[in-house]
Amino acid sequence: MTAQAHNREKPCILIIDDEPQIRHFLRISLKTEGYELLEAENGETGLGLCARHSPDLVILDLGLPDMDGSEVLAGLREWSSAPVIILSVRDRELEKVKALDLGANDYVTKPFGIDELLARVRTQLRIRQKGKSAVAPETSAIFDNGELYIDLGVCAAEVF
Repeated sequence: MTAQAHNREKPCILIIDDEPQIRHFLRISLKTEGYELLEAENGETGLGLCARHSPDLVILDLGLPDMDGSEVLAGLREWSSAPVIILSVRDRELEKVKALDLGANDYVTKPFGIDELLARVRTQLRIRQKGKSAVAPETSAIFDNGELYIDLGVCAAEVF
């Protein structure tokens, strides 16, 4: 995790969607609400941005050009606990269940209402914030070998 992930004043949202119009619409809507944004048009770039910036939430399309969004989701869940909202044209129940079982926190189908999506974003961020504040400092796990310092209580890591 990077230091910038923990020193942000505003929540950071990563949008992974190959449709420029959708990214543009989300950018305008989310910035108006005061969020910081990262954007990726494919899965590989999205995974890289998530690893480097540790966003507070990910909005993920399933139909990406380089890999299926479910692969991106599975990759994220190997090391990230950031809430993931799927935003997809796939509206079959089986697709929704698969994504939720893979670790998505919510699922919204396209076309979508922006007010509903924004409410779902606020809900996921609220849940995440409550989860962070519920961690007791005395349960903090610290690893320090002189070159790497990790404090799980504050979710911070430093490399020397």
